[in-house]
Amino acid sequence: MSRVSARRYELVFSGGDGAAEDLVVVARTAAKGPGGHPVYADPTGIIRAEISDRDEVRVLASGGHQEAPQGVVARPLSDPG
Repeated sequence: MSRVSARRYELVFSGGDGAAEDLVVVARTAAKGPGGHPVYADPTGIIRAEISDRDEVRVLASGGHQEAPQGVVARPLSDPG
């Protein structure tokens, strides 16, 4: 059974080799990704990710020469009150 996706997520990009993690907050857009799931973006539009109803993340390229990072984790955030 699937659940409704959150409106906002915190994406956790692992630095690897003990490096610090990078955190980016993204909000749901009106777009759908290649897998049919909602696309989320940061305020700049540079970070875009398709997030499934199971919190599986597919980072989408927003410009040329970008490599999609692996091992990104999505943590749902509560809606601002």
